[in-house]
Amino acid sequence: MSVRQSSNTARARGLTHALPAKVSLQDALAAVADPVRRSILRELAAVPEWTKACGTFDLPVAKATRSHHFAVLRAAGLIEQRDEGPRRLNRLRRPEFDAAFPGLLDLVLSHPGP
Repeated sequence: MSVRQSSNTARARGLTHALPAKVSLQDALAAVADPVRRSILRELAAVPEWTKACGTFDLPVAKATRSHHFAVLRAAGLIEQRDEGPRRLNRLRRPEFDAAFPGLLDLVLSHPGP
């Protein structure tokens, strides 16, 4: 196994994904309250699953802040991430999140702007 494969595997092991059914309403609301995170969710809703890499989002924040926003969305059960080579791909966990919080994601995605 190459060093690159090894480090990607180790990097992926550091990801934690919450099950939406185990997320509190307070945590779900806090995750969608931030305009940057809502922007991430809107972008993910507009593309097929696993086609959007973290570095391709048009966000007005530094890389460390971007990482924090993705972590909050994972912890709230809104997104799932996986590593493919040097890229970290994302998917919106819409069916799972909708089952736990019916209508919340629809409301967030339909609200224009920040």
